[in-house]
Amino acid sequence: MKYQTFAHRNLPRLLLQAREAVMAHTRPSLREHGLSDQQWRVLRVLGEHAHFTEGVETGRVAREAFLLGPSLTGVLTRMERDGLIERRRCPQDARRTVVRATPLGLSKVAQLSQAIEAHYEWMESELGKQKLAQLYQLLDTLIQLETSPIDEPFAEMD
Repeated sequence: MKYQTFAHRNLPRLLLQAREAVMAHTRPSLREHGLSDQQWRVLRVLGEHAHFTEGVETGRVAREAFLLGPSLTGVLTRMERDGLIERRRCPQDARRTVVRATPLGLSKVAQLSQAIEAHYEWMESELGKQKLAQLYQLLDTLIQLETSPIDEPFAEMD
């Protein structure tokens, strides 16, 4: 049996390894605050959109937090139970649901953002400002290159 050889490194695996390496620094802080990775992603999205006083549609939360509908529903249920978020019907369209972080949720975002930003500052000091900016730019370019409207599994999740 002949085995396939590859000319290129396994990019998806490298990206996952990089994610896990970065998250290894973040997870202890998340656990101290009683949060899972998914709950943090939701809170971060809601924190970034805290100026939307009416809330953020669940479909947008799903897309930006990279959570599929059934997973998001479970995550939001636990977060609502824990007093981190509020859900309600969208004022403009009662078929849709909007979510917003509670003061407790926003407090966790503020506390965790300090630890996360400190880690990013450390990465910047180790890599250098230019290399970190280049990494962000390359990742943005790769995402844009590989994304087509058909490939967006998080597009419609309300």
